[in-house]
Amino acid sequence: MVNITVRKKKLANDKYSLYLDYYPPITSPKTGKETRREFLKLQIYAQPKDSGEKSHNKDTIEFAEIIRAKRMVQFRDKEYGFKENVNVSVNFILFYETVVEEKLNTTSHSNYLAWKSSSNYLKEFIGHKIQSHQLNENHVSKYREFLLKTDNLRVKEKRKLSINTASTYYKHFITVLKKAYKKNLLHKDLAANAEYIKEEQTHREYLTEEELDLLWKTEIKIEKVKHMAFFAALSGLRFSDILNLKWESIYHDKHQGYYIQLKEKKTGNINNHPISTTAHKILKIQNTEKGQIFKDIKYTQITRPLKEWIERSGISKNISFHNFRHSYATLQLANGTDIYTVSKLLGHKNVSTTQIYTKVLDKNKIKAANRINLDLDGLLTDI
Repeated sequence: MVNITVRKKKLANDKYSLYLDYYPPITSPKTGKETRREFLKLQIYAQPKDSGEKSHNKDTIEFAEIIRAKRMVQFRDKEYGFKENVNVSVNFILFYETVVEEKLNTTSHSNYLAWKSSSNYLKEFIGHKIQSHQLNENHVSKYREFLLKTDNLRVKEKRKLSINTASTYYKHFITVLKKAYKKNLLHKDLAANAEYIKEEQTHREYLTEEELDLLWKTEIKIEKVKHMAFFAALSGLRFSDILNLKWESIYHDKHQGYYIQLKEKKTGNINNHPISTTAHKILKIQNTEKGQIFKDIKYTQITRPLKEWIERSGISKNISFHNFRHSYATLQLANGTDIYTVSKLLGHKNVSTTQIYTKVLDKNKIKAANRINLDLDGLLTDI
């Protein structure tokens, strides 16, 4: 009989990672090799500072013990020839939070924050504890209604949560339901008949070449913000990618020119992302030679200077940092780059995502608008 114990491993972030210790060793279903450890992707605080962190530790350890008990049943049943897919009931909210924490190292920081926010709305709807076996179709449909009617929890004034944000949070919820069912934490596939929230089309604002020229000549309080924004407009990279960019990832050769080696977090694949000579010059003026290129800057520091900079230039468009990435995509299409290449440069999985930008700049509509020309008593010749 295998003996299974919950143990913890110290991490660098003042937390412990929980894992199951098997004795004697078992054969890993993933690698086919003998192992004594199964890491649970669960973390607890090494020194909990408040009641919230203490409660998190208590619930997480409880969850780990439930998994341990499930493994014990699986091994026992296997010895006696019974089936392995044992249904276990756990605190679904805690399970949701473990999925969120996994996103910290597998996706962009902005996407991780969106996942974290989605868990807050689920807790607002259902509370901090509900056993997975208690969930049913009614919870799924009622949560959809809740997201469509609830106020935005992040702003002081009363304002409804946007349709697109509600859609994103509901998709996250459905994703976790699917994971829970796959792990036998649900008796039924509650995600199978879920009705998704349809997103509204949004206008993706962009800056023209003329507006970018104007902005470059306009003063800004923090020069580094200007440099990062222009690097986004010239490379199409997100803020998080630019912030984490290191000199060790920048390469040059006579065939490809300057390029960045980007590693995909999910697959680990390496992709070469070409950048222009101008974009490389922006990196060079940061006065860094190794390690992180854009140092000592956070996203929270860029919002106000960016807004004041746009206003000072006289540009009336509603521009955020992400709009510089939109500008890159739109201007690439405007200057003749085919949509498949633009899609790859932006890192989109599907071309359908990139097609949003073709709606912003529909060349066929522009040509059609100028096909009908009338003299109108010399009006055209006078202009």
